[in-house]
Amino acid sequence: MLKEFKDFAMKGNLVDIAVGFVMGAGFNKVVSSFTGGIVSPLIGMIGGTNFNDLKYVLKEGVADASGKVSGEVAVLYGAFITNVIDFIIVAFVMFMIVKGVNAMKKKEEEAAPAAPAGPTQEELLAEIRDLLKK
Repeated sequence: MLKEFKDFAMKGNLVDIAVGFVMGAGFNKVVSSFTGGIVSPLIGMIGGTNFNDLKYVLKEGVADASGKVSGEVAVLYGAFITNVIDFIIVAFVMFMIVKGVNAMKKKEEEAAPAAPAGPTQEELLAEIRDLLKK
């Protein structure tokens, strides 16, 4: 059973998936910092507020002596919209990568020349027949 697991774990597809997963996680952090650091402030300039801080307060909180608000219940739709933008960017880039890989695979398949076809069995038998007639 250990040998079967080792064979399964070392197959090319599983290793490719693991590498893709790690790269995807790293890419997601890059996209999140792009969205949070560049896109959100630009959108915030239009709205006049920090985009990530947009929220709909359902229940007001109580401020204590230090000014910290506790007990507030709010829908954080700014953070949700930021995450949706992150997802769209990541999905689009992954779509473009898959599209590029598929195009490269098609070119490889087209570039592989067909093996030169030799004479068929019937042609060989006809040639032998003709030789025997002589």
